[in-house]
Amino acid sequence: MRAVFLRPARIELLEAVAYYEGESPGLSDRLLAEVRHGLDFIRSHPSASPLISHDVRRKLLHRFPYSLLYSVEKDFLLIVAFMHHKRRPGYWADRLD
Repeated sequence: MRAVFLRPARIELLEAVAYYEGESPGLSDRLLAEVRHGLDFIRSHPSASPLISHDVRRKLLHRFPYSLLYSVEKDFLLIVAFMHHKRRPGYWADRLD
């Protein structure tokens, strides 16, 4: 099942990648590897992550303070947000309108 990022979620991911690369060369590669691991898990077990709002689920990343917020659509996974754990909860909710 393919993953499709909403534009704001892709921007959040790219901003995190830039931040971690600035902190330590190669750290952004570890972030991206963790994101790939999370996406692989979601593809294999799309309903395993807890629901946080109607059809949106949250997959926590293990080594970074981020979660992938996603919904399971008919033919793909929709990544709604790449959420830092210190962000205001629910800031992404209007993306589903």
